[in-house]
Order: sequence, then structure tokens, then C-alpha cells
Amino acid sequence: MDVLSEMISKMDFEFFGSGQHGMSVEGMRKNLGNDHFLFLDVRTNEEVSHVSFPFAKHIPLNELPNRLGELPKDKFVVAFCSSVFRGAIAYTYLLSQGYEEVKALTVNSEDMTKMFKPGPLYKS
Repeated sequence: MDVLSEMISKMDFEFFGSGQHGMSVEGMRKNLGNDHFLFLDVRTNEEVSHVSFPFAKHIPLNELPNRLGELPKDKFVVAFCSSVFRGAIAYTYLLSQGYEEVKALTVNSEDMTKMFKPGPLYKS
């Protein structure tokens, strides 16, 4: 069985129910500024040209295999996109490539932007 098949076979009810695959927007808020966490924006260049997140490293999902060397394995990588789908693909891909500390944001980028309003920013 190849690495990806083995990983997927472990993604059962307990895996998803425990939430070990994802990070909430609250988890993101708590870890922004923590040097051990690297937020990975896997949206397209076109999307980022309209709305960017300066705290994140941007590597479009389709470029990730060729740019994997830009991601350190000693950081906790949290992948995200505009809808959660590509973040989940990046999460699975990174795990299959030997990254051990990986999660995907479980919120879309619209919900992320709400965190950057004055009230939530002030609280953080």
C-alpha cells in the first residue's frame, strides 16, 4: 500500500470526529504570531491579488509539488484556501510528503476575514 492510500485508510470516524485534521478560526487566532506555526495560503494568484493575508506564505496548490522545499519540516503548517477544499488537499499532500505537524483550517477565507475586524483584533 502506498503512503497516500495508507493515510486515507486511517481517516475514519474517530479521526474526523476528534478534529485532529483541522484548526478552527479561533485556533488560528491563538497561533498567529507564534513562530512555530506557518500558515500556508494555497489559493490561486488571481485570488490573492484581490484579497491577501500578509501573515501567510502563499503557494498555489498547483505549484506545491514543485515548491515543497520552501516549507520547513520543523514548523507546524496550517493550509487554507477560500473554501476549505484545497486546504484539505494540501493537508493530505503534506502528510504524504513526510510533514508531521500539519492541519487544514476548517473555515473559509470569508470567515477568516471576520477575525480582522476591530473587535476581534482588539481581543487578540
